[in-house]
Amino acid sequence: LLGFDVSTINSVQFSNHTGYGKFKGQVLNDDDVECLYEGLKENNIHNFTHLLTGYIGSKSFLQKVGDIIKDMKKTNPTLTYVCDPVMGDNGKMYVPEELLPVYKETILPLADIITPNQYEAELLTGRSINSEEEALLAMDDLHNMGPQTVVISSSNLGSNGTIMSLASTVKNGCKEKFKIEFKLLPAIFVGTGDLFAACLMAWMQTDKKLQVALEKTLSTLQAVIKRTLTYAQEQAGPGNTPNSAQMELRLVHSKKDIESPNIIYKAVPL
Repeated sequence: LLGFDVSTINSVQFSNHTGYGKFKGQVLNDDDVECLYEGLKENNIHNFTHLLTGYIGSKSFLQKVGDIIKDMKKTNPTLTYVCDPVMGDNGKMYVPEELLPVYKETILPLADIITPNQYEAELLTGRSINSEEEALLAMDDLHNMGPQTVVISSSNLGSNGTIMSLASTVKNGCKEKFKIEFKLLPAIFVGTGDLFAACLMAWMQTDKKLQVALEKTLSTLQAVIKRTLTYAQEQAGPGNTPNSAQMELRLVHSKKDIESPNIIYKAVPL
């Protein structure tokens, strides 16, 4: 929708997302992703402008991703790699712990942009984040690991029922830092981190400004989840809690909001 011609490689092939509680399928390994990448190379169709990674459930797969990124950057030194280090949330990891050192030692040094949530930022830095000041220190640590742009997609640092996102980028040796607060809705949504990383990547490419990209990304997120919650509550009926199927993100129905988000939340410079 935002002008990218996308090639997708799955890291897992599941019947449904794991939020349902029950799911069937396979976790792909290093041989699986290497085979697919070799197919791209043999046809000389591996010269991508951007690479975005999200949920990865296998250590060997993640290690192979590191090898692939290095190879792709040899072919195209201007490749932008966006890493959403999906490992957990709310104090709980939902991937094997053995993935953490691979992210820290192999993946982050290759990343241009990273989009961890608060808990993932804590895992990657070994810091507790209980204030804006601690968040900024953690973001500095993440910059020192390699990424030029660091965005904590969500945190509990907001006030009065809001969530806070914080962003930092380094330009010509100078840092630009922003924060943005947005309304906390009374529901659990699955896939918002993926949507956040994809939109941020696209708007960073289009607008070249972190502040604008952050505002457009969060405005898109809010439009999608509000529409999702309204639909789910209508489907569930009065007094009933929506189920996982009813809470699937209403992405197709939010096409206009993705293409041209109405900016309702403003990023504040720090």
